[in-house]
Amino acid sequence: MNWSLARRRPILEARARIIQAVRHYFIQEGFLEVETPLRIPAPAPETHIDAIAADGWFLQTSPELCMKRLLAAGYPRIFQISPCWRAGERGTRHLPEFTMLEWYRADADYTRLMTDCAGVLRAAATAQGVSAVTFRGLTVALDGPGERLTVREAFARFGGMSLEEAQARDCFDEVVVERIEPQLGVEVPTFLCDYPAERAALARLKPGDPSVAERFELYLAGLELANGFSELTDPVEQRQRFLAAAAERSAANRPPYPLPEPFLADLAGLPPSAGIALGIDRLVMLLTGSSTIDEVVAFTPEEL
Repeated sequence: MNWSLARRRPILEARARIIQAVRHYFIQEGFLEVETPLRIPAPAPETHIDAIAADGWFLQTSPELCMKRLLAAGYPRIFQISPCWRAGERGTRHLPEFTMLEWYRADADYTRLMTDCAGVLRAAATAQGVSAVTFRGLTVALDGPGERLTVREAFARFGGMSLEEAQARDCFDEVVVERIEPQLGVEVPTFLCDYPAERAALARLKPGDPSVAERFELYLAGLELANGFSELTDPVEQRQRFLAAAAERSAANRPPYPLPEPFLADLAGLPPSAGIALGIDRLVMLLTGSSTIDEVVAFTPEEL
């Protein structure tokens, strides 16, 4: 008997219940479940995310590009629960292969996704028989809508400096990780929203304030759980942003990727819409009281 595997059974059973509840939530909301290819010719060229090469193509870092092409083809509500891969990601909260939930709504913006998130959390918590999660010694209630906090407000409240000062000193990421994230979602889920425009490569700029984008991240007990935004639908601007990200990758000596031309071609047909990615493994961590991501998967990479 492999006792290391055997003792995970209660959590793996909980994981199955949680995933089934999430799936049921979206079906009830009128979403179509889709499956898109796991190996693709070109990932989105994001500055800090590296894809894993696979026989000349790449394992997907996210199903985002393919799902948006479906959205552009007239599928109004779609979701997917899918494996994803990212090179060099390994830690107590990261795996190089992980499970992602993504969903997209046509004729919606990022505020609608926040409502969806609250519904998903309640559905998953109900399946687990809880109404709150406890992580890092913090108990977070899941029976309400959560709080919404702009990035600018977060810097003013927790950062020890303004957003503009952090950008001028090139320490935005450092301040977010070390000072702001631990303060987010400590009693109720927190939606950290309205990111600086340069930190939302695929998101729509906010009408009336083009310095920020309609992007948010969801936090529970200081742990980032989801990243969503109102979609950029301009193929010309999207190409420019991809080229800028590719230049940043080159300057950082990261491997180059070809541009996803079929996606850019279809983007012109994308209606006003919003999409989001949520980490299933982290959701299971929170709902089962697990301290590391290793506890909520059947096999870690080191066990294969």
